[in-house]
Amino acid sequence: MVSIPLEAGLLLAAVLFVIGLVGILIRRNILFILLSIEILLNASGLAFIVAGYHWNQPDGQVMFFFILTMAAAEVAVGLALALLMFHEFKTLNIDQLTRMQG
Repeated sequence: MVSIPLEAGLLLAAVLFVIGLVGILIRRNILFILLSIEILLNASGLAFIVAGYHWNQPDGQVMFFFILTMAAAEVAVGLALALLMFHEFKTLNIDQLTRMQG
């Protein structure tokens, strides 16, 4: 079995996290923001799995299952909100959704 070094796995997780964070900060479409959040969550899950594998503990895999559950809930709520926004405003651009400022 091929062993992946801890540093390489954590570096990949950090790169994915930065890609997701940049996606959230620069994108204006709600679908791309949801995708960026998914990348963030998967990066954190990868970090948990790599760390758990390195220390021979199953805690990382358990945390990844929690992250998967949270990601599924986030997608369900996010897509429902995006659908309602598109139905109400006919756009998914968050800059044009100024009527939702509370």
